[in-house]
Amino acid sequence: MVNLETHAGQLRFKNPVTVASGTFGVKDEFARFVDYRKLGAVITKTITLHPRQGNPMPRICETPAGMLNAIGLQNKGLEDFIEDKIPYFRERKIPLIVNIAGESTEEFSTLARELNRCRKDITALELNLSCPNIEAGGVRAIREQKLISRTIQAVRKETGLFIFAKLSPELGDVLETSREAVRAGANGLTLINTIRGMAVNVHSRKPQIAAGTGGLSGPAIRPIALRYVYEVKQALPKVPVIATGGITTWEDAVEFLIVGADLLAAGTANYVNPRATLDILEGITAYCREKKVKSINELRGSLVTHRRP
Repeated sequence: MVNLETHAGQLRFKNPVTVASGTFGVKDEFARFVDYRKLGAVITKTITLHPRQGNPMPRICETPAGMLNAIGLQNKGLEDFIEDKIPYFRERKIPLIVNIAGESTEEFSTLARELNRCRKDITALELNLSCPNIEAGGVRAIREQKLISRTIQAVRKETGLFIFAKLSPELGDVLETSREAVRAGANGLTLINTIRGMAVNVHSRKPQIAAGTGGLSGPAIRPIALRYVYEVKQALPKVPVIATGGITTWEDAVEFLIVGADLLAAGTANYVNPRATLDILEGITAYCREKKVKSINELRGSLVTHRRP
């Protein structure tokens, strides 16, 4: 019997496997393929204060070892989420991490305040501080460290929920940004968000994404994500980290556990294999049995570094 129970601060999860925001829908889109109750938690697609139509088509394209997306945070808004989506997860008793984004500090505050009223049904908030696909203020404009800190502080004032700050190398020095996020009131971190990239159709000479650029995700960014998770956990060992960025197989997931990740969010993999999360969970369990690892805590942070002669 392998104990996969995972602790993140005061939070408890039956296992570390979850999903990256924006890759698993908002409600029951993957229910035909995955029993959500088997996952450690579900992280929702980004919720904004008001409904968003998102960016014009085309807004997704494949790239070598990954994909570009510029969805633009399309969603039906906070009111619909509270009335239609939260009850679904409440009835099934599924741990729910709600990803939120605002176009201003005030919008982040309002989202946090309204969702705090639903705190019995919500496990944590994940602040989308680094989406590369929004043009107007807010998420795209959160570059300066002071603005990131002010946003987290504003959310912290409105809620007692556990807060994960989702960060990207696009914001600058990830390690310093992580430190500042924690100082501002974040309880944990999500590393990493997508990195802006571009693809061009050589026949039309037009960008393959209507917005021009999009967020690069998938295996192409996994080594970058792994590096940042490792460095942040070395510097901030007590801060819970959700690792995301190219986790496609159980081997990928185990890599992140070995460098110290607390939770594992599969993203782009869900587009290729709708059962990716369950396959990853089963693979981690089988690996632990084979290696005689009784508790996942024995594996977490167990990296063996090369010693200099």
